[in-house]
Amino acid sequence: MELITVDLDKRSYPVYIGAKLRDIGKIAKQFLIGEKLLIVSNKRIFSLYGEIVRDSLDKVGFKIYLTKVPEGERYKCLSWASRLYKECLEFKLERSSTIIALGGGVIGDLAGFVASTFLRGINFVIVPTTLLAQVDASVGGKVAVNLPQGKNLVGSFYQPKFVYVDLSVLKTLPPKEIRGGLAEVVKYGMIKNKRLFTYLEKNVERIRGLDEKVFHHMVRESIKIKAKVVEEDEREEGKRQILNFGHTIGHAIEAASEYRRYRHGEAVAIGMVAAGGIALKMNFFPRNSFIRLKNLLNRLNLPTTLKGIDKEKFWNALYLDKKIRGGKLHFILPRNIGSVFIAEEISSSLIKEALQELEE
Repeated sequence: MELITVDLDKRSYPVYIGAKLRDIGKIAKQFLIGEKLLIVSNKRIFSLYGEIVRDSLDKVGFKIYLTKVPEGERYKCLSWASRLYKECLEFKLERSSTIIALGGGVIGDLAGFVASTFLRGINFVIVPTTLLAQVDASVGGKVAVNLPQGKNLVGSFYQPKFVYVDLSVLKTLPPKEIRGGLAEVVKYGMIKNKRLFTYLEKNVERIRGLDEKVFHHMVRESIKIKAKVVEEDEREEGKRQILNFGHTIGHAIEAASEYRRYRHGEAVAIGMVAAGGIALKMNFFPRNSFIRLKNLLNRLNLPTTLKGIDKEKFWNALYLDKKIRGGKLHFILPRNIGSVFIAEEISSSLIKEALQELEE
């Protein structure tokens, strides 16, 4: 088991990589004081791992409650947050109580948002069960729910007590879940680590074979990059914005398709290609690097073209993006593999050109 600390002074917390779900109770006992724990999961994930987690926590004396949320981004909303608040009240959770998110990014965001706001904040623990959640969503403290108009428009910054990553759960994921997480790993290579990007290019076949050593390396390197960025800019006031590479257009794609056609990682993959295309047109991004990005995403079976999007909904969602500052839409654009920059204003015509080239 490997330990990475996200160093945020009093809000610092450990990320355990290569941990085992059966041992989570021992770790929880070190960090949590209150006896009441609410596990938030979904039916599929709980059927696979719920009893293992519950038994481990029960053995060390916690009083455990459970609630299940349907699968899908559209359930990360205020109405489901309200349902969770009611259950927190029904279970008489206190400020010393803890909400444990057992699942992917949707569960982590929703459960974290509820934990950050119920009783003005109770303890929060993340047990990520998807690759995307392990490499990205579980670290950094961004918790939120969606509105019909756009993604993550209601949320807060709220750090967990600890993050508990069991890599063995990845073996039970469907291929589409693995692909979604790989998009975020590619993102980390693009924004900060050329060696990681090259490592992915060289190990596509091992990735397809779910090689445990390769996945351990990808998860560790991604978390290290994100932890470093978050430590320097916890509340996304500057440098942390680079973590949104591919997300500006990606989030608008998700919202425009009502979170049904494209999963998050797929939308981010298309968003990265679009951002690369914009940078290419502006002569910031070398063509050979753009081709490498697009080829790697294709080899990982991620989409690099766009279809079936309501353009009016797309533009409405794009200009509701949280990254707007002073009325200007900020884009994260690549200079090269391993290096990106914040562009303060990109013309609508340039965005349209880049998107037209992605349409099938």
